Amino acid sequence: MARAEEHLRELLKLPVEERAHAAKLLLDSLDEEPEELEADALRAAELTRRARAVADGSAEMIDAEEVRRRVTARLREIRTREAL
Repeated sequence: MARAEEHLRELLKLPVEERAHAAKLLLDSLDEEPEELEADALRAAELTRRARAVADGSAEMIDAEEVRRRVTARLREIRTREAL
């Protein structure tokens, strides 16, 4: 139970929209199969890890234009490979 309380403390630090989204995911997860619950828990843990990295400044932040450039380049690579 201590882990759940730790996660809850972290979630409560999020903006209201993100907390609402997390609450919806938790409620939705109650109707899921055990495998789906495990996958959801792993995703939630990863999101928590990433949120902490952003909050503590250890995450590498990338400008939106740079992200767009990288995605466009990657899509071109994939399309070129598929065309061959």
